[in-house]
Amino acid sequence: PLTFQALTHRPVALEMFSLWQETEIGHVTLGKRADLMIIAPATANTLAKLAHGLADNLLTTTALACRGPILLAPAMESGMWAHPATGDNMEILRRRGCFCTGPESGRLASGAEGVGRMTEPETILDAARWVLGRTGALAGERVVVTAGGTREAIDPVRFIGNHSSGKMGYALAFAARDRGAEVTLVHGPTALAVPYGVREVAVESADEMQAAVLDAAAGAAAVIMAAAVADYRPRSAAEHKIKKSRDEMALDLVRTPDILAAIAARRSQTGLPRAVIGFAAETRNVLENARGKLTRKGLDLIVANDVLAADSGFAVDTNRVILIDVGGGAEHLPLLSKTAVADAVTDRLVTLLRRL
Repeated sequence: PLTFQALTHRPVALEMFSLWQETEIGHVTLGKRADLMIIAPATANTLAKLAHGLADNLLTTTALACRGPILLAPAMESGMWAHPATGDNMEILRRRGCFCTGPESGRLASGAEGVGRMTEPETILDAARWVLGRTGALAGERVVVTAGGTREAIDPVRFIGNHSSGKMGYALAFAARDRGAEVTLVHGPTALAVPYGVREVAVESADEMQAAVLDAAAGAAAVIMAAAVADYRPRSAAEHKIKKSRDEMALDLVRTPDILAAIAARRSQTGLPRAVIGFAAETRNVLENARGKLTRKGLDLIVANDVLAADSGFAVDTNRVILIDVGGGAEHLPLLSKTAVADAVTDRLVTLLRRL
């Protein structure tokens, strides 16, 4: 406790009544102050006490006094987690409004392998962001975000792809999720972790992405197309690996589906999604090309950037973008983290949805 207090510069409460430190009742004060209570690890014993309203230590009394949401991160041996009593206790706590993350599979305290390992701290913190954001500016809205590049098969080994890492799209999914939206993330192959509470649809090709986006967008309030979708694909993929038998090889390429055009066609018929935001990754004439795409695709907002810039291209954590709207306005953002860019774009989405 002393080490934790020294590192965080925050007091660590250990006893239910600390008469020499407080005139207030400690557990009541802690419960009232909390926007969120995280119990990690939540043992089988603690879950049982919480489910049955027992208050015999600082943790359980604070939980009873807490008026904010409670996030549980269970951790115990596999047999204890699988026991019917633990299952019943978890069901009671969920019905009362508690949230739960985990447990995961892995090596347990006993040395055995199985389900019961506490969720990693990074995931617990991400779950906390999700819980706290549920009443945000996009609460009740469904938002579809696309991320990453697509792969168009040449043969079972090779494909046509691009340099997209998916970082910008994932940051947008986080930002919309943190504002309370019900987010579906449709992504190509990436090495990134999906935000907690976000529905994930993994795809490979442009055809697969179009099908997934149109399915997810049915009834959605907004679509943010941040994915780098291939413009062309081989007319047909070879069944077996193409051997290096000659000096040159020609590929017969055809256009991939225009996902934004398909969304626009549906929107003209149903009025949904209410807002569509696109991205323009350009190498020259950035503003002119982005404005042309905004008009052609019927977008409400387009986010343009020069991907040749070393600090705002692919596979980096920063971006320098221009936000262009249908009224002709162009907001030039300075070099920012992709998280900050996502926040700016999502704030514009909030404004759009309130106006539309």
